[in-house]
Amino acid sequence: MTLTLSTISGSPRGWRVLLGMAFKGLTPEINALQLSTKEHKTEPFLTLNPRGTVPVLEHDTIVLRDSVAILAWLDRKFPETPIFGKTHEEAAQIWQTAMECRQYLRSANADFLSPIFFGGASLEDKGTSAWITLKTTAEVMQKEMRFLNDLLDDGRPFLCGAAPSAADALAWPEVRLVQRASETSPELMAELGFAELAQVLGHLEDWKTNIFELPGVRATMPDHWNRSD
Repeated sequence: MTLTLSTISGSPRGWRVLLGMAFKGLTPEINALQLSTKEHKTEPFLTLNPRGTVPVLEHDTIVLRDSVAILAWLDRKFPETPIFGKTHEEAAQIWQTAMECRQYLRSANADFLSPIFFGGASLEDKGTSAWITLKTTAEVMQKEMRFLNDLLDDGRPFLCGAAPSAADALAWPEVRLVQRASETSPELMAELGFAELAQVLGHLEDWKTNIFELPGVRATMPDHWNRSD
């Protein structure tokens, strides 16, 4: 049995799948595509996924090209250590939280971090329309992080209870990418209010640690990051 995952280092959607596999104790064979050469937009990958997006999971004759679909399939194929819950009540909570992360958290993070990671945003932009837009997207992202923090307010270690789930797999890459931005652009992120936010959102900070300390999670970290992060 071989599970082959095509992804790009640091891709949030691919990272979701890597985390879900780690939660379930699965180890895929990784087909690492190069973003710099747009390998995901050329053959032979386009034959595998004409949309040119990652991740893609291959297993025997099955080819899946959506991260949430992959997580759902993995949970049916390998039902041990479920990530979508053991009961219908748990499944409902996990699916709802996962879908909220997919729609709102991913969108907020993409809008906010793209100018920082790829657009050269800096403190020199202060006073410009670009800065106003960045401040606005930062506030939206902070709102989503507070939402996650509130879910953890009852002391639960993970977003939907005592065990890591698909909801955690969707949320953790987004929050960890915000931390990465703070590591690489500390002054900019502090000016945008994220230094103070980390001090306020204690539940979220504990949750990040809980996820990182799970078996296999360290191995999911982007290859181009320092493994000691």
